[in-house]
Amino acid sequence: MDPRKIRIEDYQYELPDERIARYPLPERSASKLLIWNNKSIVDDRYANLMSHLPRHAVLVFNDTRVVPVRLVFQNKNGARIEVFCLEPDLNQTPSEAMQQTQRVVWNCLIGRKSKWKEDRLILTFPQGQLIANLLESPADTFRIEFEWSPAEWSFAEILKAIGEMPIPPYLKRASEPEDVVRYQTVFATNDGSVAAPTASLHFTPELLNQLKDHGIETKFLTLHVGAGTFKPVKSETLDGHTMHAEWMDISINLLESLLQAYLAQRPIFSVGTTSLRTLESIYWMGVKCFLNPTISESELQLKQWDAYELPQHLKIEEALQHLMEWLKRREIDRLAIQTAILITPSYPCRSITGLLTNFHQPASTLLLLIASVVGEDWKTIYQHALNNDYRFLSYGDGSLLFNSRRCD
Repeated sequence: MDPRKIRIEDYQYELPDERIARYPLPERSASKLLIWNNKSIVDDRYANLMSHLPRHAVLVFNDTRVVPVRLVFQNKNGARIEVFCLEPDLNQTPSEAMQQTQRVVWNCLIGRKSKWKEDRLILTFPQGQLIANLLESPADTFRIEFEWSPAEWSFAEILKAIGEMPIPPYLKRASEPEDVVRYQTVFATNDGSVAAPTASLHFTPELLNQLKDHGIETKFLTLHVGAGTFKPVKSETLDGHTMHAEWMDISINLLESLLQAYLAQRPIFSVGTTSLRTLESIYWMGVKCFLNPTISESELQLKQWDAYELPQHLKIEEALQHLMEWLKRREIDRLAIQTAILITPSYPCRSITGLLTNFHQPASTLLLLIASVVGEDWKTIYQHALNNDYRFLSYGDGSLLFNSRRCD
């Protein structure tokens, strides 16, 4: 199947509004868990996850941290103007931009832009103030220069002092104090996301310890989730859709540990679509290093259709080795780089035995990714979830999907 010709209407389903989880359950691991394996469906809870995983499995998590990037200013007449920080300007990584002091430039969305008449907006708080200066605008976003005091504070500290959590728009409610804790994983470490890696929201320290006691290993990578994760596919076919790019941060130590797991033929499970996008991107970067050992960092970035146009024969162990050799030649031990990989139903995932994930919106790129793992059975899985009172989307329940279409 030519991925460019895939019709998004084939990935529609009816999601009743009342099935969208507006709030999380009181206990993270109490969420329901649908297990799909070889066309068989079992219903359980996240608290019992370990009983559904193979011995010596490896779970790969995304340790990004959601930043409160929604800022509410007022103009001189008191009208509310909302600024949503999407991504840093000037090719900075989100982690770098968050550590910036004194000033920084971000690409943003602006709610009620018509109310912004002044040269700049000022938001005061007990310890200081944040000033927003509107610069020239790219196509569909706005460049804003932020300056603040105390100048020695990082931008992350400013946002934590005055920003609001960017809960998904489909929740149709304002952010509440509970979201500061619950729209964040218990192991979130690296500031930079504007949306949570929601499959990991079900995990508690107790559940992680239980998995460890059962011999299940956990590994952590970083992909900073962008607002593009909510971007709908508006074109009839995928050739008219532009996939958003996101920053990922991977270390050579992670690559080495993944390589050892693959060589030992351990079952690898991605916790979330963001972890899967990163693992598959790592594979294709390794393919690029195999084709050109002196490839530049900018050429190494993953574009939307790279995974369909590059040679397909390399094993994942070989790809990891080539990427590690590229890093060693450059004498660097970690890499922050963008990926715009688009995983579609025609794409066979190479990196995983299975995927832990929530239930996603109709006609979304995330649903296309699910179909890459389970094929047309996504319809059966989602209908079962709808028929059995599963809660959908970010604060909803989840599924453990075994990869029926793996390409070794």
